[in-house]
Amino acid sequence: MVAFYGDSYTRGTGATSPERRWSTIVAADRGWFEFNPSVDGLGFVNNRGGGLAGPGVDLVDQIVDHEPAPDIVIVTMGLNDNFSMPSRADEIEAAITDDLERLREELPSARLIVVEPFWYSDDRPESVEQIIGWVEDAAAEVGADHIAGASRWLEGHPEWMAADLIHPNDEGYAEMARRMDAELSELGL
Repeated sequence: MVAFYGDSYTRGTGATSPERRWSTIVAADRGWFEFNPSVDGLGFVNNRGGGLAGPGVDLVDQIVDHEPAPDIVIVTMGLNDNFSMPSRADEIEAAITDDLERLREELPSARLIVVEPFWYSDDRPESVEQIIGWVEDAAAEVGADHIAGASRWLEGHPEWMAADLIHPNDEGYAEMARRMDAELSELGL
């Protein structure tokens, strides 16, 4: 069983159906059971403890408490935290570390794969690279696998974006699935 901890890009917002989001494509192609409680607008600090996820809902709790316990946890977080930079920088850095440490401690036998935060436009504020660095460092600290480069997977392809110009469309998610599948194969999965 594979659990996905992510935001709207992992929830599949912009796809015509959940079956067309990258996580479901990858899970189906690999014969994995998918648990994907991802939530629009979620970040390591943004919309935590309520907000868009609902009152008292925490995705880390849902993943840790899931039965059966996940064999693999894929973390795809950080995009939305850019909108709280730089005012919440210290909180974001600490929350990244806290979430990854908690997943490692509470799911010690799960393979933890941390993906560089996705990004949605060719314009990149400085905060994107800063958060990418924090995510990579925290992944290394807990011995997680890390997938680099995901923030640029959609770059230069406006045709892969949904009408809102923020989320991928079916074609964009298909490309994300192709790229993720290749990266997971590189990790021996």
